[in-house]
Amino acid sequence: MDHGAMIISLDCELYWGIHDVMDIADYQNNLLGVRQVVPRMLDLFKSLDIHVTWATVGFLFYSDKQKLLANLPDKKPGYSDKGLSPYPKIKNIGEGETTDPFHYASSLIDIIKKVPFQEIGTHTFSHYYCLEEGQNGDDFEADLKAAVHAGVHKDVNIKSIVFPRNQINEQYLHICQKHGLSTYRGNEQSFLYNPDCHKKNQSVYKRALRLLDTYINITGDHIYSLEEKHQLSVINLPSSKFLRPYNHHLRWAEPLKLNRIKKSMTKAAKEKKIYHLWWHPHNFGIHIEENCRLLKNILEHFKELQHKYGMQSMNMGEVGSFINDAHNKSDGELLQNTHVKKNYII
Repeated sequence: MDHGAMIISLDCELYWGIHDVMDIADYQNNLLGVRQVVPRMLDLFKSLDIHVTWATVGFLFYSDKQKLLANLPDKKPGYSDKGLSPYPKIKNIGEGETTDPFHYASSLIDIIKKVPFQEIGTHTFSHYYCLEEGQNGDDFEADLKAAVHAGVHKDVNIKSIVFPRNQINEQYLHICQKHGLSTYRGNEQSFLYNPDCHKKNQSVYKRALRLLDTYINITGDHIYSLEEKHQLSVINLPSSKFLRPYNHHLRWAEPLKLNRIKKSMTKAAKEKKIYHLWWHPHNFGIHIEENCRLLKNILEHFKELQHKYGMQSMNMGEVGSFINDAHNKSDGELLQNTHVKKNYII
């Protein structure tokens, strides 16, 4: 690869992503704000030719309760902590997206699909936790099959996955490959971001250090080259940084956060490596103006790097296709060279 690249992936989950940790009433402004901020982000992405992966929970693909219930998998996750499963809560959700904007997003997916270079990926069907006690590979496969089917329902060919709460279980990657997925988002290479169950990853110590890492570079830039990834069957495209939303109480530190991101992006551009930024749309659901201003600043910096160093914007699926095409080309050249050599010997 003769240029750097910026990947953006968004974890689209609405209330399904937090159903086990807080009530709707405590977060409803963020969730309702998604309906405003998604079109705002799409306008920005379209105007600057930004390629994005929208990893979306499968439940959100359906526009009403009847269709959702008709497409649930027979096998449900067997979490030891029953509160982690969203399935018992389906009976209490609204009948459709019009009356319940917290549990459906079919119309948002339709809007995203209309914008060039936007990839619809999966965030699993039920916001599935791959490292929680009690679940297993069969449970995960049933969930993933339902997620892929939900994509078919919306005429979406799902190729990329983002594991909820970044709980990456490498033993499940062959299942992803089996069902046509080619890329996933891995974690930053630091003990602060190692995959683990939710309780362990939410320790006060880790949370404090991750917050500090947002503003001060204590774990590194987390940029990487494609050559490091091409041997994997399902390609790992690790995160470089979570784009933490605007915090009124830490507004004085906003320039530090922006500068940390820009420096890592610049280094990736100069070294022809990848920088992978991610967040949830609901993170931007409040303080929309401040968050969109931050995003615009980051994307305009990318355009400067594009002009100066040739850095490109790519979604996860595009990077996966690039790597696989390059790998297949290399295999073809090897076969051709072997054939030429064989003929020469004969």
